[in-house]
Amino acid sequence: MKIAIIGAGNMGGSIARGLAKGSIVSAADITVADPSNERLGELLKEFPAIQTTTVNQNAVTNADLILFAVKPWLMKQVVRELKLKSKQILVSIAAGIAFEELAHYVAEPEMTMFRLVPNTAISELASMTLIASRNATPGQEQLLVDIFNEMGLSMLVPEEKIAATTALTSCGIAYVLKYIQAAMQAGIEMGIYPKDAMKMVAQSVKGAAELILNNDTHPSVEIDKVCTPGGITIKGINELEHSGYTSAIIHAMKASK
Repeated sequence: MKIAIIGAGNMGGSIARGLAKGSIVSAADITVADPSNERLGELLKEFPAIQTTTVNQNAVTNADLILFAVKPWLMKQVVRELKLKSKQILVSIAAGIAFEELAHYVAEPEMTMFRLVPNTAISELASMTLIASRNATPGQEQLLVDIFNEMGLSMLVPEEKIAATTALTSCGIAYVLKYIQAAMQAGIEMGIYPKDAMKMVAQSVKGAAELILNNDTHPSVEIDKVCTPGGITIKGINELEHSGYTSAIIHAMKASK
């Protein structure tokens, strides 16, 4: 399979690197287009086999799958300038652009399309990536899931759930980072060096995530294991609730929808 990526910025570059590290697509079958030779050069230093170009059409002509990693306000212009074929698969990571709108940008409105919502952890091959499809076969859907499972974890969702699930994943990663930052500040106040506090909290967050992802369990079950009667953890949990912790998270997620 030949893949073209339009855009070598933070997200496009991370996806190109993830694909090249994976087992499904050969680096030689990836072509990245970007107007910046500097960005393309950085990519080639890491993966010399990747093909690069500053001309978008050169990247897409022979591609089976075309991934657009450009800003939403550029999508219409970028897509309409290209000559696409009905058999090609269009993948967009442009937030807020629905399939119905994308279909107006192409000459073949019934072509297979995917909307993709990764988060910034894709640079560490640890993204939670949401995938919605239009006119796709089960095999094509599975291909996208398999590709992005190699860059973390991916999940198929209906397009109408994109906004809500984006709040949980793409926006949600910022809220997790905000917790890490706040816990760090508490550690510093208690006399722990900032870098040490950051590592301690980050590893604790990672461990909590692994407990959920690797076991048939629930956050409440794991919290109960830590909260011994009369212990220090339950005091902290109750203080969080007194301060509106759960409500604040729910409000933040709903505000991001």
